[in-house]
Amino acid sequence: MTFSAALSLGSDCPVILAPMAGITDLPFRRVVAGFGASLVVSEMVASEDMVRARPSTRAKAELGMGDGHTAVQLAGREAGWMAEAARMLADQGARIIDINMGCPAKKVVGGLSGSALMRDLDHALRLIDAVAGAVDVPVTLKTRLGWDESGLNAPELARRAVAAGVQMVTIHGRTRCQFYKGQADWAAIASVVQAAGVPVIANGDITSPQAARQALAQSGAAGVMVGRGAQGRPWLLAQIAANLSGQPIPQSPQGRVLHALVAEHYDAMLAFYGRDLGVRVARKHLGWYADAACGDPAARRAVLTATDPAQVLALLPDLLSPVQEVAA
Repeated sequence: MTFSAALSLGSDCPVILAPMAGITDLPFRRVVAGFGASLVVSEMVASEDMVRARPSTRAKAELGMGDGHTAVQLAGREAGWMAEAARMLADQGARIIDINMGCPAKKVVGGLSGSALMRDLDHALRLIDAVAGAVDVPVTLKTRLGWDESGLNAPELARRAVAAGVQMVTIHGRTRCQFYKGQADWAAIASVVQAAGVPVIANGDITSPQAARQALAQSGAAGVMVGRGAQGRPWLLAQIAANLSGQPIPQSPQGRVLHALVAEHYDAMLAFYGRDLGVRVARKHLGWYADAACGDPAARRAVLTATDPAQVLALLPDLLSPVQEVAA
């Protein structure tokens, strides 16, 4: 299967949900996809853990059979585990396998995965070869500009990855050593666009339609990937896509519509994780929704400490209604 068959780019600019550990689980991806997204990507999945059937890892890769455009992101250091995990995921229905070579977390890098692979491109290519040779679905790559400012080798990695069969490359406009500090360098992604010869997606600090337009103008990328900007604003991708296609930007949900959306997302998390774990996992999302809505601080504290789902649902109107300033 070709990338264009799995994800029709058409004439519009693709707007993609980034993989985020502990965030882009199946319930959140479904909320984002409900507003419209060219592609949603799972949390990063450790390839060996996936093959060994560790339950928490399987949950991260849960696809939602019958859902729309879904990619699963794999990480690992050993070609054999990467290939076997890719085959398993493709058999389960993943339409695209994305390879993580950009995660900056110390735990991942310490295991010689993620962005650590940018320090050993020959080994990185062995992993790409193994995955591309194991599946018929498209294989994509997500990485950074380089390990540090002295090693900006993303163009070389992209060129070699495409030769090995990668059909799309996403670049976070920072080095590994920057983590998430400073401003993403969208202009630096232009060199990867020139080298790759396949769609390149710009990632990093895409937090508004205006930022998306600036990133595209500076990078020449084919599309954008939205990560932290979607926290508490799962409708942001739809707003960006509308703006890039010249359509009016849809309004952010408010009032009863927002309350219903968050309640449905909350119930989905409880169903996915079970009540006790679901209540804990949901707190970060509820906090982000409250931040985006500028809701009542007292309701925020109450919701984020509540253990009774019924109490949480009852507090949603206060949590999600902007605090009204009292005139002097």
